[in-house]
Amino acid sequence: MRQFKGRVVVPGSAKAEALVSHTGFNTLASFQKALMFKDKKAKCSDHGNHELFGRPMAGKALCIPQTIGSTTGGLILFDAASTGLQPACLLFSKPIDSLAAAGAILAGVWTGASMPTVDCLGDEFLEFVQTGDTISVSEDGTVTVG
Repeated sequence: MRQFKGRVVVPGSAKAEALVSHTGFNTLASFQKALMFKDKKAKCSDHGNHELFGRPMAGKALCIPQTIGSTTGGLILFDAASTGLQPACLLFSKPIDSLAAAGAILAGVWTGASMPTVDCLGDEFLEFVQTGDTISVSEDGTVTVG
C-alpha cells in the first residue's frame, strides 16, 4: 500500500478499481462512442490509446498524466456524468488543464454526479499504480493505492 498527496480540484471520496494510461487522455476520442451509443460501461473508443482502448471506464479510478485533444473535453466529461458514465474519480499525475477542470467541476454542480478529481500526484504515482489496483481517494486529496 502506498499513499500519494495531490491537489483537490473536485472534492469527494471514492474507492474504485484503477484504470491506468501513461499517455495523454483524449476525452472526446475515449468517450465518443459510449455517449453516442449509450454504452453503459463506457468502453474507451480511442484507438490511439493502447492501454485503455476497449476497456470500461465508467466507475473506474481513471489514472492519467493529463488530457489532450479537443476543446470539447470538459463538455464530454460533463456529458458522461449527466448520463452516469463517468469514472469514479479522475487522478492526474500532472496539473489538470482548465477544460477538464471545468468539466469535472460543472459535472458535480449541474448533475450532482460524484467524480472526485485530484491533480499534481506526480510521476511516481503513474509509475506505481497498475490497472486493477484498488484506489481510495479521500477528501483532502490523499490517494491510497492498494
